[in-house]
Parts: sequence; C-alpha cells; structure tokens
Amino acid sequence: MSYVLGIDLGTSAVKVSAVNQEGVIVAQQSFDYPLNQPHPGYSEQNPEDWVSGTTVAIVNLILKDHLKPEDIEGISYSGQMHGLVLLDENHQILRPAILWNDTRAAKQRHEITDVLGDRFETITKNQPLEGFTLPKLLWVKENEPEIYKQIATVLLPKDYVRFRMTGKLAIDYSDATGTVMLDVNEGTWSKEILDALNIDIDLCPPLINSTDFVGNITSSYASFSGLSTSTKVFGGAADNAAGAIGAGIVDDKQVMVSIGTSGVVLKTEPKTSNYRGVLQFEDHGITDQYYSMGVTLAAGYSLGWFKRTFLPDHSFDELTSLAAERPIGANGLIFTPYIVGERAPYADADIRGSFIGVDGVQTQGDFIRSVLEGITYSFKDILQIYQNNHRTFSQVVSIGGGAKSSFWLQLQADIFNAPVTSLVNEQGPGLGAAMIAAMGLGWYPDWKTCVAKFVQYGKIYQPQPEHVAQYEQFYAVYHQVYEATASLSHQLLQLRRQNS
Repeated sequence: MSYVLGIDLGTSAVKVSAVNQEGVIVAQQSFDYPLNQPHPGYSEQNPEDWVSGTTVAIVNLILKDHLKPEDIEGISYSGQMHGLVLLDENHQILRPAILWNDTRAAKQRHEITDVLGDRFETITKNQPLEGFTLPKLLWVKENEPEIYKQIATVLLPKDYVRFRMTGKLAIDYSDATGTVMLDVNEGTWSKEILDALNIDIDLCPPLINSTDFVGNITSSYASFSGLSTSTKVFGGAADNAAGAIGAGIVDDKQVMVSIGTSGVVLKTEPKTSNYRGVLQFEDHGITDQYYSMGVTLAAGYSLGWFKRTFLPDHSFDELTSLAAERPIGANGLIFTPYIVGERAPYADADIRGSFIGVDGVQTQGDFIRSVLEGITYSFKDILQIYQNNHRTFSQVVSIGGGAKSSFWLQLQADIFNAPVTSLVNEQGPGLGAAMIAAMGLGWYPDWKTCVAKFVQYGKIYQPQPEHVAQYEQFYAVYHQVYEATASLSHQLLQLRRQNS
C-alpha cells in the first residue's frame, strides 16, 4: 500500500493526514501549539513549535497508526498564509514568526502606498494590507534594525517546515503571491517593489510550483521523525489554495466558503481579472491557474470568542441548537464580526465589532443566531463584489466549521440565495495538500481525475424563497453598520491604546 501525507499547518494546530491512492484518509494525527499575543494587534508563534508539532504527528502515524515509513511515497503541505519567518545566514530563526492575523504594520502599509501608489496594485493585483508579509518585513526593518541586518532569508510558515525536512529553501507561487512581493504578471519577485523600499531581493528564496519536487527527506530528519529518506517532498500551497483543491474548486463554476478562524470566499479566475485590491488575487496551487478571495478576519473566531466568553460550558452543537430556536433576524439583533479588524470588503485594521439592536426581550439564542448571521452576512458582502463584477457561479461549496451544522448550511443558502453543499470527506487544506503530493508523484493524469478520486460532495441545501426575502431586509441593515460605527470604533481603540 502507498500513501501520501498532507501536512496542514494551521494557526492553532498542525494536522497530518495519510491518504491512499483511492483518495481515502486512512489515518490522521494532530498536535496543538500556542499563539502569543503580547499586545493588541500582535500575533506571533515560535516556528520550532510547528516543526515539533509536525514531527510528533508523523511519529504517531508511524507508531500508533502503524504506517510503514517505506509506504509513505510523498509529502506536501498546506500552510497559514502571510506569516513572516526570518532566518540568518546560518538558517537560524531570528525572532518569533509574525502571523497573518497580526495587524501591527498599519504605518508600513501606508508607507508602501505613499512610495509606490497605484503601481503597487498593478504589479501585485493586491493592496499592501497589514496582514501581508511585506508590511511586516518593513516593520521589522524600522523597529528591530539589529534583527533586520541579520536577515538572509524570508520564508512563510509551511516553507520553514519543508526546509527543516528537506534542507531546501523555496516558496511556492501561491504563498509568494500573498507576500505582495511577487510580480503576478511576470511570475517573479518584483525587483521594482523591493528596490523602491530598499529591500534586498536576495532575501527572497527560489520560486517553485506547488507540485514541484523539492527533495527527499534528509537523513537527519528521518532519524528525528522515523520517515524514510526515500520519501519525496513537494512544494505545497497556501492554505486557501490547498483548501480550494481539497474542495474540488479547480474551475470557475463553484465558489468556496471556508469558515475557520478566519473566513474566506474564494473563486478561480482568469489571470486578467483585477478587483483593484478589494479582493485578494493569488496564484492557485494548480500551475498557471489563479483565484480571487475575500477574507473575513474573525469568522469562526467570532463564534469561538462568544462561546468562550459567555457560554464556555456549551458545545458548538448546543449553541447552534439554541440559535435554531430563534427567528430569522434574531429578534432585531445584528452582529458585525469585526472583532480583530476586517480585511474585505473593508481593509480596516482598527474597526471593531458591534451588536446593534440589543433589546430586553432577546435571549442567549438570539445572540448566538446574530453571531452566525453576522458572519454569514460578511461573506455575502464578498459575494456581492463578484455579482457586481458579473462573475457568475452555480454553487457554493462550504467547508470548515460552518459546514458541520445543517442549520448553518441552510442559513448560508438562504442568505447567499444560492445552492450550498458540503463535503462528505471534508478535510479542507490537509486533503488538498495530500492531493498536491499525489499529483507530484504522478498518481493521476490530471486534476479532474484526482478530484474525482478524492472529493465527495454531500447534500445540496437549496435557498428557501421566503427566508431569502427576510434575510435581504436584515442584510440591508447589516451593510450600513460599518459606515455608521467606523469612527466610533477608531476612537475607542485609540483610547484603549493610550491607556494601556
């Protein structure tokens, strides 16, 4: 029996999935690691925690699930995007990694815009948002100059783990796009951008495709993990690209909605598409394909925050059951999920969330329902951008936390006014990573064949017209809340900073 391993390097944990040639996940292991948030807007991790967690998961697959190392033919990765990992000339870590949800680099974002103006968007097809890699690198340059002077290589999270397993430095195109240091049109690191910001282009490692063979497992990592040095390692992809592959999003007929810590709406696109930075534009994990996506920074995080803060003893199933008992619109209560800032369609690191319409008659269930509806409205904001740009799709594929509840799936269908389906074997980015390894090994002749083996769709939830009409009315109110509260949010956050 032959297997591939899909390593899904998330924000809170790593999950490693072993998949056979029939697309069946035969075993999985995961390992949690901490997130450090020392100041408001900061989010960091120790890259060694990723390596240790991945290794523990692999060791457990071998020891507990009895996978034979020689049967593991290939490995690939899905990784949290935009994180900044800095190595010195000896490939040693210089500081904790600054993660995708870190928003400290607001000043540097504006500096990039001041220097490059519209030219930046032309080159990258993106805005230099705080969460992206380039503004973080400038933050280190300006605030930690002694560390900056020692930088020899810039990597993203999964690329550091792959380096530790193979000894080879590289970044795949799907993750490179998210650094906003890539010239998307030319497929190269942008010397124009880097020169304008006085950054040495040699800090950027070689570019590879997601299915490119990088190298074999090194003898040192083999002794550490139990893997065989015959196992081949392939580039991997950014988590959203890998998640799209794992959901079968390989053409433009479907849209993916992913509800994890953050939330993503993703659609494949021709290279000529340009949303002027309102939506991100990225290289896909499939060579010479592209996708656009809009991100809600605190999707599942909003529900997790509510549970942790107000109902810690309830399960998520109990929360959705309470919500399902309440009427559409949560008795006039609307929640905006901006609790760590927002990315799309409002690129605003300082906006904060709101409950609007709090009333003495509302119950716990109303508050829970308003959170679920608010998260879903934030996705509708992004889908509206596609519709306004005449981008059509026939179905929404929902993955992540929102796909685990039939109530939430129906709620999505009603708010989106589109058919919504989930996956029978919903594994998201980890499955996509395994599929990348399978394609790298040549197990399948094309992506269509690979998807047919790996991806199984579940029930289709159709929008209910009477519910659609009600949600349209509440969404029209939701859509006004950002403009109505932005100034107040900014003032409150400034006061918080002054008094912290």
